[in-house]
Amino acid sequence: MQIFLDSADKNLIEKYSAWGIIDGVTTNPSLMAKEGVDPKERIMEITKLVDGPISVEVVAEDTEGMLEQARKVASWHKNIYAKIPMTQAGLAAVKVLSREGIRTNVTLVFSLSQALLAAKAGATLLSPFVGRVDDISYDGVQLVADIVQAYSLYGFDTKVLAASIRHPRHIVDCINARADIATIPPKLLDKAVAHPLTDAGLEKFMADWYNCVACQNLYK
Repeated sequence: MQIFLDSADKNLIEKYSAWGIIDGVTTNPSLMAKEGVDPKERIMEITKLVDGPISVEVVAEDTEGMLEQARKVASWHKNIYAKIPMTQAGLAAVKVLSREGIRTNVTLVFSLSQALLAAKAGATLLSPFVGRVDDISYDGVQLVADIVQAYSLYGFDTKVLAASIRHPRHIVDCINARADIATIPPKLLDKAVAHPLTDAGLEKFMADWYNCVACQNLYK
């Protein structure tokens, strides 16, 4: 499963990219607004930090507006994907963009029927929102699994990008659901790395090492 970072914070993207685990970045209008910087400048900075798909969301509500904005952002860099909302206007835009060779990430997906329609329109990536589905007492991870199964059954090339990841268990469950990608907030990557048994094991190793007189010369 590929890991994308769900952030527009340049410093955090640089930090986690240094780990060698980040395959792409997803942004949205809320993340961009939080940064308080010129969006294009920030996106171009991100392209220098991550050599992989970078989702940039359109904010137009009509098809022609979406097409205009998608074409513009896609022209900035070869790795930019136009992020399109799952609406009627969005589906029409995805169909045109697919024919033009512009890659898309259809976002705000909450049902299997939406996922089917987006794939038929030619979406490159599809973003079901796991946490937000859980919020309304449905199973977000099961939705991911259902979409993966349907895409495999019908032979769609659209990749499933699990979004709205809320806690480390979501990450594990999305792996088991065979999601192609999970986009993860920075704070959850810290939690995913940590484990109490790792901490305890390291503490024991270090205590034994420093109590071993003969060991002290190894790195001299």
